[in-house]
Amino acid sequence: MKQIIRIIRKVDIERQYRHMLALEQDYELASLSQAMKDNNSAEIIRSKNRLKAIHDELEDMKIYS
Repeated sequence: MKQIIRIIRKVDIERQYRHMLALEQDYELASLSQAMKDNNSAEIIRSKNRLKAIHDELEDMKIYS
């Protein structure tokens, strides 16, 4: 029974983490859009790098498979 509870908790934590990453991805997309409007190349690079990292994390979690 304890093992089932641990599995359920793990699945719930992973689901929450995926949701947090999706929210962060939305924020970074908005930041990238604003940086492109402002022609801020440093912020564009930073946002693109973070978006790539988020994508890689989600891919590792088999979201983008």
